[in-house]
Amino acid sequence: MPEAHPVDIPFHSILNHLDVSALAADSAGFIAYATPNAERTFGFGPGRMHGLPLAQVVPDALVNGDGNGADAVDEGAAQSVALPDGTLNSVSRSPIVMNGETVGSLLTLHPEPGPDQVVRTETYRTLAEHMEAVFNASSDGIWLTDGHGVVLNINTASESLNSITADEVVGKPVAALVEDGIIDRSATMEVIRKRRRVSVLQQVTRTGRQLIVTGTPTFDTDGNIRLVVLNERDITDLNELRTTLAQTRKAKEKAEAELTGMSLMELKKSRVVAESPAMRKAMATAQKLAQFETSEILLMGDSGTGKGLLAKFIHDTSPRRGKPFIQVNCATLPETLFEAELFGYEKGAFTGASEQGKSGLFELASGGTFFLDEVGEIPLDMQAKLLNCLDDHEYYPLGASRPKRVDCIIIAATNRDLENQVRKQAFRRDLLYRLNTFTVRIPPLRKRPEDVFELINHYLRQFNAAFRTAKRIGPAGMKLLQSYPFPGNVRELIGIIKKAVVICEDDLLDDYLRDLFDHTEDAVMENGTLPEEVARLERRMLRQAMEACSNTREMAGFLGVSQPTVVRKMQRYKLSNS
Repeated sequence: MPEAHPVDIPFHSILNHLDVSALAADSAGFIAYATPNAERTFGFGPGRMHGLPLAQVVPDALVNGDGNGADAVDEGAAQSVALPDGTLNSVSRSPIVMNGETVGSLLTLHPEPGPDQVVRTETYRTLAEHMEAVFNASSDGIWLTDGHGVVLNINTASESLNSITADEVVGKPVAALVEDGIIDRSATMEVIRKRRRVSVLQQVTRTGRQLIVTGTPTFDTDGNIRLVVLNERDITDLNELRTTLAQTRKAKEKAEAELTGMSLMELKKSRVVAESPAMRKAMATAQKLAQFETSEILLMGDSGTGKGLLAKFIHDTSPRRGKPFIQVNCATLPETLFEAELFGYEKGAFTGASEQGKSGLFELASGGTFFLDEVGEIPLDMQAKLLNCLDDHEYYPLGASRPKRVDCIIIAATNRDLENQVRKQAFRRDLLYRLNTFTVRIPPLRKRPEDVFELINHYLRQFNAAFRTAKRIGPAGMKLLQSYPFPGNVRELIGIIKKAVVICEDDLLDDYLRDLFDHTEDAVMENGTLPEEVARLERRMLRQAMEACSNTREMAGFLGVSQPTVVRKMQRYKLSNS
């Protein structure tokens, strides 16, 4: 291969290609050389400036008394000067020294920017400062790479998210960062490969945080990727929050499902109405006990309040709902057969016993629920055996030598005051303590006015469907029912609605109910407490006065009381003189 030699380029050819206006003057002040750009600047043709006095060509401000500009511009300094064409130029001078002697000067001229250029430059500088502030103030991480995936810059947030510094990554290909284990995958390489915006989930090795990274390409005029801008956002806390919200949502959905299930059960089975706060509280307690499969539950309430329905509700909402529900009314069992019915007996256990023996109610309820209604009626000698059964969770059938296990929820119910029964020695105190571990009190209907309206409509629909009628109750009849104390509770309400639907000839039941209640109040006069009987008497006399009089003033005279007393008592009993 031949040896390469450098090409000789004449020095004046190099000067002729400068885009700077330059003039060389000798010590006498005559122009010895001018670049083509200088000739164009001062309006001379090629070579026309050679030999001309410097003072003839350039402004006087650039020429001293010697005519060579030696003192006009300080050596190495720059001066702004207006040229004949009105443009501003920055002029600097350098001496030409040969053999230690100054033989001339070199003047160079650089055009200065105009006002518009100065404004644009300032605008660009301000914009760059704003972009730099946005770049580093962003809470999201930002990466900037070139079209080959080499990192150009990262912001402060990205340094914090990835536990790195800009010096560690700037100038490196992102592929190398993946190899070094700084990141587990590169969105930049996906963008370069697919030539479109890409979003990926990225795991940061150093911090263990999870980022969602979006890479966006920018293209040059030839369609090549010029830059890739990455935006990364920390979703670690968001994922934890999403998990917490998902758990909360599941718990809420479970609770709503339970409540919805309870409501659907009530509507489907047409059993329990709970609009009043007192009844809702009782139902909530019952449902909680059912979920925990709690045994030895005591239901207390007046006769007719629905203790049997609540016991069935507890069974139906418990995990044992697919198992047997055995109910026994303790008041109806003969005392001599009580033990045999509850515990069963072996064959030949007593005279008249079945040859095959018989399973007791406890055994029939195995795995499910055993409901002892009217538990206050259990004979005293049987109470001791029941207590042993509850304490030991086992019992002996009559004539058996081996016990059987009790595997059922025990629910007892009574309308009696068991504490009073204990004081009368009609009920064992230890059995009471065993039964009333968890007590649910069902309020009487007179303390549940919110339930009365729903119960009336519920049973009216039920009996209309059963008897193929279309009976209805107007506002007057509804007020009458809602003001009635219902000493027989729900059972009495059911009987009243059923009787009205069957007996009344008219579709509107209001008049029939008014007559029925007049007779009903007379019939129950001897069964209520003194305040209840006084209230019934006042209500009946007010109704009589309403029928005989046209206004409250006449009613006051009829009853022998003041008009305010009549108004007050009518409001108390929810009566209207309309």
